[in-house]
Amino acid sequence: MKMRRIAFVVVLVGAFYLFITHSGPTGPLSAWLQHLPAADAASNSSPGNGYSGLFQLTEAHARPAFDTEEQDNIAVYKKALPSVVNITSTAVAFDFFYGPVPQQGQGSGFILNKDGLILTNNHVIDNAERVEVTLFDKHRYRAQVIGVDKAHDLALIKINAPNLVPATLADSNGLQVGQKVYAIGNPFGLSGTMTQGIISAIRPIQESAQGARIEDAIQTDAAINPGNSGGPLLNSRGEVIGINTMIASNGADQSSGIGFAIPINTAKAVLNDFAKYGQVRRPSLGIVSLSIGPDLASQMGLPADYGVLVQRVIPGGAADRAGLRGGNQKAYLGNVPVYIGGDFIVGIDGQEVTSAQDISQVMNSHSVGDTISITIYRGQRRMDIPVKLGNDGGTEV
Repeated sequence: MKMRRIAFVVVLVGAFYLFITHSGPTGPLSAWLQHLPAADAASNSSPGNGYSGLFQLTEAHARPAFDTEEQDNIAVYKKALPSVVNITSTAVAFDFFYGPVPQQGQGSGFILNKDGLILTNNHVIDNAERVEVTLFDKHRYRAQVIGVDKAHDLALIKINAPNLVPATLADSNGLQVGQKVYAIGNPFGLSGTMTQGIISAIRPIQESAQGARIEDAIQTDAAINPGNSGGPLLNSRGEVIGINTMIASNGADQSSGIGFAIPINTAKAVLNDFAKYGQVRRPSLGIVSLSIGPDLASQMGLPADYGVLVQRVIPGGAADRAGLRGGNQKAYLGNVPVYIGGDFIVGIDGQEVTSAQDISQVMNSHSVGDTISITIYRGQRRMDIPVKLGNDGGTEV
């Protein structure tokens, strides 16, 4: 009886030995390990002795379809990217120890036509001794500066290159807050970067204490960073509605969710001057103005809810020559001094004027020497005054 038990144990051990030594990667043991939970399988392995069996993975059966918004984003990028360029400007600075030292800056721009004209910001190429343009296909070309408009922070440069793809320019009049926009450029040197956002506001801004004033700047929350300057702000059809030019950074040299672009219609007017005169001759009324809404109109006793109050006329300017009058009483709007009592502009050429942006748009559609009809209130008296537009170097105030 004892010998039977010993024989049974020997047979059992032998069978187990054959089972574990002759089961290959597809044998019973492998199949059993394959269905172990991950933690259990790991506990049966050791570093340097990897498991060679098959794992069961869940994979997609087909490439996932893009949703409608993704398709729109991709279409805008593919349409606009070939027209966007990176711009490298090289200037020479003087170092006390090393003498003249080259310094490089980077920005963006976009192609206007197949002849190689490119639009960018003036501050991207200002004082540069060498300007180079890199296309989306990585080809690099030396650029020539054709003209600059410091008053609007715009510059026109040119390259000689084949097979250029011009950008499509939209009409920036009638833009709406909430409208979807895209920015494509070269932020921090990262070429071909696209960001998305909306138009947050349309408002006047001053680029710096001595910088350009943009009466109807496009404010956006699309991320704009150093290197985006001069690149296009696009609508949902991939058309250029503005030129990205600055960020409100609150001291930080990066996006804070508030960026600004010059309206493309302003650029079109500047380009028209370049074409006609070889220089910028933007018309101007020659006034210092204050946009008025219903609350201020009520407080001042003005005869209309909306309009533009003439605080001061520039001596020798178009408004001065036409006999428009500025304010004669000093007041304060918060802590800001203003002058009241001047003419109150409510229309130009039969179109309602509600803000300084409206006047800026009128200037963009006219040339120096054109005559327009300005509707004003002088006190309670409504008047139409013809004004021949002058030129003050491009600044309209």
